[in-house]
Amino acid sequence: MRVIVTAGHVDHGKSTLVRRLTGMEPDRWAEERRRGLTIDLGFAWTRIGGEDVAFVDVPGHERFVPNMLAGAGPAPAVLFVVAADEGWMPQSAEHLAALDAFGADRGLLVVTKADRAGPAAATAVALREIAATSLGTVPSVAVSGTTGAGLDELRAAIGELTARLPPPDTTADVRLWIDRAFTVSGAGTVVTGTLAAGTIAVGDELRLGDARGRVRGLQALGEPRDRVEAVARVAVNLRGTARADVRRGDVLLTPGRWRTTTEFDVRLRCAAGAAGAAAADLHRYLVVHLGTAAVPVRVRPLGTDTARLTTTTALPLRAGDRGLLRDPGEHRIAAGFDVLDVDPPPLARRGAARARGRELAGPDLARTYLHRNGFVPAGDFAVLGLPETGERVGDWFADPERFAALRAEATAIVGAWDSTAAGVPVEALRQRLGLPAAELVVPILAGTGFEVTGGLVRRPGAGLAPAVEKALEKVAKQLAEHPFRAPEADELRALGLGRRELAAAVRRGRLTAVAEGVVLGPDADERAVAELRLLPQPFTVSAARKALDSTRRVMIPLLERLDAAGWTEPLGDGTRRTTG
Repeated sequence: MRVIVTAGHVDHGKSTLVRRLTGMEPDRWAEERRRGLTIDLGFAWTRIGGEDVAFVDVPGHERFVPNMLAGAGPAPAVLFVVAADEGWMPQSAEHLAALDAFGADRGLLVVTKADRAGPAAATAVALREIAATSLGTVPSVAVSGTTGAGLDELRAAIGELTARLPPPDTTADVRLWIDRAFTVSGAGTVVTGTLAAGTIAVGDELRLGDARGRVRGLQALGEPRDRVEAVARVAVNLRGTARADVRRGDVLLTPGRWRTTTEFDVRLRCAAGAAGAAAADLHRYLVVHLGTAAVPVRVRPLGTDTARLTTTTALPLRAGDRGLLRDPGEHRIAAGFDVLDVDPPPLARRGAARARGRELAGPDLARTYLHRNGFVPAGDFAVLGLPETGERVGDWFADPERFAALRAEATAIVGAWDSTAAGVPVEALRQRLGLPAAELVVPILAGTGFEVTGGLVRRPGAGLAPAVEKALEKVAKQLAEHPFRAPEADELRALGLGRRELAAAVRRGRLTAVAEGVVLGPDADERAVAELRLLPQPFTVSAARKALDSTRRVMIPLLERLDAAGWTEPLGDGTRRTTG
């Protein structure tokens, strides 16, 4: 399917043209048909040149420009309509400025009412105006909506236009800007929009604002579908979504694949007929139009042609998206813009705005973003709309300069670590380096001569500190005489064995931690089980304590440890038995 939007001054015959081409009535409201005036978006379709072609018919009156922008925003191609008897008019210019601001680059000029006046003059003026915009040089056709003259040539021209449209990316993440929402009896909430990329299937889960809804049903061109691929006009029946929770400008998204933001940096473009796109010349408060959304925005200049936009509503954006700024007070398109960064830095310090403007003038915004953050999850580049860049480190991309600096810093930290234990805890090093994930510690240490063993960063083959080794020798001698009489806490402290030193000894298999501050020899579990198996079964805690020549301080947590390991089994009456 191909989707084409109409554009042009009021009463130049856009809706009549759509009726002639499709045999369908695009004006949906009774008031529109009564007044002969398009107020809201209309939709119709037909088959041209072997392809289904859907038309989005927009209002031409200046009072309904916001509705027109909701239709033009997602449009892949444009049918620009100018009447032969009136020629170029104010809304012709405003519609063209909007299309230029949105970056529309494929279109066809249709000069209507050719039975009322010769089309040559209107065609020449319109082609000249259009050529100065993003649409560039376009073909033209003169028709008469009254007599039908020229309609065959128009259908042929539309077929050629659709044949030149680039193929859509049907594997892309879904972002369906909603242009209409209504309720169908027995089905619930239905939303419509132009699917510019991606694929939607019945059963899919899509994000709508902060909630998620499941696709209950689909229609395209009035027919039910199990699956709809871009480009298409699509109606989506959402399960579990109330009609009151949806409106034009909302958007259906692939979950987890879009960053919504209220602040983003843009490069401004002068729209056709606009006075200019210098950031300093724009009013501070305007309305931003993106897709079908229209949201109040605060404009803060950064450079001569760059600005920070702050909206009242979060929008799902990516670098490369195009939109426009409109001044509703002066009824004009202020500027078009290209989104540069949807995760910009704060502008809190003095001079930050000017510095940011210089940064945005750089040639590689992806590298700038990576340099600012140091590390970026691999999937985030696609979510942000930026190309992948930097050094791939597992599931991350790293800024090479930051990576090298952190490697040197890690070497210094580990080398100077003041501890009686034989290494730096991995989490402590991660925090000192400011790394976003512990998985980055090992790659950072590559080539430094350090390794990660047992949760510690140390040199290969490094043992425990000499003072700790000497203390452990004394503990080992004590436990050799009484294996299940754990040293008291004050004895351990006197030997210089604090929590960190004991943990290091346990990690290296020198001690067994039975409970907090209660340690036994490395083979305590096996020796205890061997002794307990010699007891009459089942046995009590008291019997076990006597057999092992221990104390309740040691015996209760030791038996619980053996229970958890499956070597002993509590019987529920205060007794246990060994297993196996």
